[in-house]
Formats: sequence, C-alpha cells, structure tokens
Amino acid sequence: MNDAYRVATRGSKLALIQTIIMTRKLCKIDSSLKCQIIKIKSFGDINKNKLLFSVDEKGIFEREVDRAVLEERADFAVHSIKDLPTELDSELVIASVLKREKPNDVLIGKSNINLEQLKPNSRIGTSSLRRAVQIKRKNPNVKVIPIRGNVETRVRKCINGTFEALVLAEAGLRRLGLSTQIVQRFSYLDFIPAPGQGAIGIVCRKDNKKIRTMLQMIEDKPTKYAIDAERSLIFQLNAGCRFPVGAIAVPNLRTKKIILHASVFSADGSQSIRIKKSGAISNSSKVGMEMANDLLAMGAGDFAIEWRNALDKWNNQK
Repeated sequence: MNDAYRVATRGSKLALIQTIIMTRKLCKIDSSLKCQIIKIKSFGDINKNKLLFSVDEKGIFEREVDRAVLEERADFAVHSIKDLPTELDSELVIASVLKREKPNDVLIGKSNINLEQLKPNSRIGTSSLRRAVQIKRKNPNVKVIPIRGNVETRVRKCINGTFEALVLAEAGLRRLGLSTQIVQRFSYLDFIPAPGQGAIGIVCRKDNKKIRTMLQMIEDKPTKYAIDAERSLIFQLNAGCRFPVGAIAVPNLRTKKIILHASVFSADGSQSIRIKKSGAISNSSKVGMEMANDLLAMGAGDFAIEWRNALDKWNNQK
C-alpha cells in the first residue's frame, strides 16, 4: 500500500470536484493509491470584494496553493488551467493536463431567452472583461454588471432575480451538475473563450521525477497540445485579466495539425482583431508565439494600452 499523496487545492466545491476527477484518474492506474486533499485559501478567495480585473497581480487563485508544493507541505496541486499564470515559480512545472471539458461559454437565465433577444437594460452578470465586451457586441442594449463569488453563488443570484442572466463557463456548470440551467451555448468560434478554459492542470516540483512520471500517465495529449498553443500566445502577448484575450486551439491527431483561433478587442468594444493560424501539432507552442506576433503587428498592443488606461482610470475613481 502506497502512502497517501498530499494534494493541494482551493476549497471551493468546483475546485474539490476537479481534484476528485484527478484522483479518480490516478486510482485507475493504481487502485492502491491514496490521496489526502489539503484545502487552501487563495488570495482571490479571501479578497472577494475586489473585482478580478481590478487586481493587477498574477496568480491570485494559485499562489498560496502552489506555495504548499514549494514548501513540500503538498506533493502536487490541482488548478483550473486558466487560473495559472504563464510564468510559474522556477522550481515548479505543469506536470499533467487532463482531458478538457467543453470550453464554451454559456448563458443561464430565469427565462428561456437568448442573449440577442434579451430586453434593453436587462442585467447580465459576468466576472470577465473578455465576456463583458463580447456580450455587449452581441446585444449592446443590455447592462453588463461585474459579479464575484463561486459558480453556485453566481447562479443563485441569477435565480433570485439579482440578474436576468449570467454568462459563464460551461465546464464549471457541467462539473457541478448545473448544466440544466443552460439557456444558450455559444459557439467557441463566435464567442471565444479564455485560454485554457475547461482544462485542469496539475503542478508539482520539477525535481520530483517520480511524481512527474506518475502524473504524465493521466495526461491527455490533445488537450496538452491545445493548452501549449494557448498559453504560449498569452505569454508572448503578456496578457492577463486586465487585457481580455480569447483563444482556443483545436488539435487534430490524425492530420498532426493544430488550428489556433484568437480574438482581441478594443476597450470600448467597437473594434476587434480575429485571426487563426495553423501549424504542426508538435510545434503548438511555436504556433501560439507566432500568432501573438501577428496580433501585435495588427495593433493588439494598442488595444492593451487602451485597456490598461481605462482600468487605471476606473480604479482611481473607486
């Protein structure tokens, strides 16, 4: 019987479900394997009053969790990939990426009405600038209102009438058993998701070869290729919560090609740059870097400055 592996995670219901998904995959490899889940509060969990885009810091949902791995209080940590900054501590590595859940964004609401058909001044809640700008592009007459809290809290606020509708990730709803709340599923090419959306990543120490080897056994290769392309893109763009970038990579193992789609938007939502790029699946990171350079050449850097100035002005007014 193996000793229990210590698994660090945030304490939200969704984070725990994602951790259980991971541990079940490990147990399929070795039924005698045991895991001890260590719940850790992140900066983002503690500072619930601050809107995500107003925090000019990276890793607000992963820093404390990964510190447990660095300090060897945990053997590895489980994260939503989209919460992980593109630059981890030099002693850490994403050892495994699990099979991606559906990456789409979806609309939920009390009435069975699509976003485009919602009445003027309908209140639409979202925690994401990327979603906010795309909502307004689809229906400029609705009111987009920032919202914080875990998925269940946000859904409850919609049901009790605080909002007419919400836009959030389908993956979280599915994992929480709340997919029946979905009113409208957006095509990921039309309403482009966040890089990494729907994927789970496992972080461990670089020097722990035994654990890295074990975690590699549960990795989903197509998802890993997609995530490499998406994270390479946002690394090269230096994008975070304060510059909304949408990206989704579609790998094809048969053709050994990967297609990366991306969109960036101006701060007022009036302009956008949408491009796609393909390349060898074995060079998925290179595809992401090349696309970032293409976006910068097309003016994405100007959009980033617009967003930074707009958010700084918004924060100074608070």
